[in-house]
Amino acid sequence: MPKFNMDPNKNPMPTQDPCVRNRNFQEVALGYSEQTAIDEAKRCLNCKNRPCVAGCPVNIMIPEFISLVAEGKFEEAYEVIHRSSSLPAVCGRVCPQETQCEEKCTRGIKGEPVGIGRLERFVADWHNLHGAASAKRPASNGHKIAVVGSGPAGLTCAGDLAKLGYEVTVFEALHTAGGVLVYGIPEFRLPKAIVQKEVEGLQALGVKIETNSVVGRIFSVEELKKEYGFEAVFLGTGAGLPKFMGIPGESAKGVFSANEYLTRSNLMKAYEEDGATPIFRAKRVAVVGGGNVAMDAARSAKRMGADVSIVYRRSEAELPARREEVEHAKEEGVVFRLLTNPVEILTDAEENVTGIRCVQMELGEPDASGRRRPVEKKGSEFILEVDCVIMSLGTSPNPLIKQTTVGLETRPRGEIVADETGKTSLEGVYAGGDAVTGAATVILAMGAGKAAAKAIDEYIRSRA
Repeated sequence: MPKFNMDPNKNPMPTQDPCVRNRNFQEVALGYSEQTAIDEAKRCLNCKNRPCVAGCPVNIMIPEFISLVAEGKFEEAYEVIHRSSSLPAVCGRVCPQETQCEEKCTRGIKGEPVGIGRLERFVADWHNLHGAASAKRPASNGHKIAVVGSGPAGLTCAGDLAKLGYEVTVFEALHTAGGVLVYGIPEFRLPKAIVQKEVEGLQALGVKIETNSVVGRIFSVEELKKEYGFEAVFLGTGAGLPKFMGIPGESAKGVFSANEYLTRSNLMKAYEEDGATPIFRAKRVAVVGGGNVAMDAARSAKRMGADVSIVYRRSEAELPARREEVEHAKEEGVVFRLLTNPVEILTDAEENVTGIRCVQMELGEPDASGRRRPVEKKGSEFILEVDCVIMSLGTSPNPLIKQTTVGLETRPRGEIVADETGKTSLEGVYAGGDAVTGAATVILAMGAGKAAAKAIDEYIRSRA
């Protein structure tokens, strides 16, 4: 058999038919078979300078694991990935590889890059399916570390420290561990059983998970250190405070933040007939925004029977969502109303949403973000009839930690100030992920958790 596969195109990812999947919450992408994974792995040239590794925020040894896949050594490939990443099955599904490792891939110069993300997902799923033994719990080094928040930053930090022998306890405010992985990302993109499997892998390493534990209410960060004996604390509390436009009508019945809408659907399984919490089953939905969260909300509403429109004030070229998510949304019947901006939410006498007043936009000069600034077209006003509006305009950190942690330096919007290692203004307190950067990606949060774990280990050793 040939050593390399020189096909310029990736092996396609099998998916559910769009007309079927837009009525269910089962996973859209079906994954590679063993033979397809081997064939795709043979597209890797095993470059000596390994540009793909430089594009990975957690520095997975990509050529090494792909070479093992090409040889059919799937468990060995998993071991290579797991040395750098505590959440490979998650990253293989939701990481924006196209702007990171795959963007750097040499094969992408004259064709499509190697499907690195698809291969990572395959390897992790193969490991989980074949029931390979969990990693052995390391001997304790006697040091206790607290991690606040069980999202990707917190879980990564916890996993890396546990591998070094630290006794790690993760405090999660909600009743289920996983953070944004369980409340924010829909089942059809990231099955919650996958997240649970990853959490169980960390628990096998000795990580303790304390759910229903709201740090800042039950106990403070200072109390974790002084009264509970934790020698360092990592804050990975995410960015769960939604933003709104400030236009008339936003307090009406039928207006939701994407966070609330997705939390009800994902965490509480509200899409099921006997779900634990209700959700508004609208007939016509407008989702305001153009990021991945907007796509998740729109595709979720579509699956619950609504006619759904994405309302976004810039053009398709400026959409911040992953291209794959945009394409999937279009395939599933979501309508994109681009260069459109809401200026008022209309209601009836009982404060129920009846529509949104919109204006059409055109693109002017670039703004601070580098994207062309949208400018209103005069006389372009129109009304879009809907009975539900979901605002997906970004999020900022919950102010609770800031309000209850004396001496913790934060920025005006609530982000914790931390250096590249995660070190904050408080002795022995580190932070990372969306709590520091504002809403970003899962893999960047993981990278921050990894950097903080390394810094915490160095801090503890320096005090020994």
